[in-house]
Amino acid sequence: MGSLLKSRRGFEDFDINDLGTPDTLRYNVLTLIINEEYDRSINHLNDFINSDSEYPHFRSKVAKYVKHSVELVRAIQNKREYPGMSLLTKSRQVELKEKAREHFQDLKNVLRKVEVCQEEMRLVDIKSTTMVVKTLWFCVIGLCLYFFIKEVFTGMGLTFLVVFDQQLGELISGFFTDL
Repeated sequence: MGSLLKSRRGFEDFDINDLGTPDTLRYNVLTLIINEEYDRSINHLNDFINSDSEYPHFRSKVAKYVKHSVELVRAIQNKREYPGMSLLTKSRQVELKEKAREHFQDLKNVLRKVEVCQEEMRLVDIKSTTMVVKTLWFCVIGLCLYFFIKEVFTGMGLTFLVVFDQQLGELISGFFTDL
């Protein structure tokens, strides 16, 4: 997606670093809103929540944030596209623009929470994968140790014991015969 910023009408004091990295949900939605493409941003949010996730509980965890984001996008749209804006007093126009900025800030924070949820789910997945790999590794080491000990005491160990007993017997008999 990664659309460019066409205008910053109503967001003159907006810091471009608040968008986050390109090709993230936050970047895409916020740039669409700055470009006044509200329906596309809502579609993008709905596509995001309806897309398949590699994490099983992700959708249930972020659904409330996405729903709230859609409401904030609609609120921004209503404030910025208020019918009869030019008929309102200057102070009322400034108030509506200020409310739109507040909704935009809220939207940024909600989208950051979605990113935090994604990161949490990724970390939980990494931790569980690490636990599985460690468990498998300990099982392999345990099996190898078991078979080594079994081999020592049943196969090679008995042979070693017989050879050791024979050598010890020859050494002792050789020691006493020389006296």
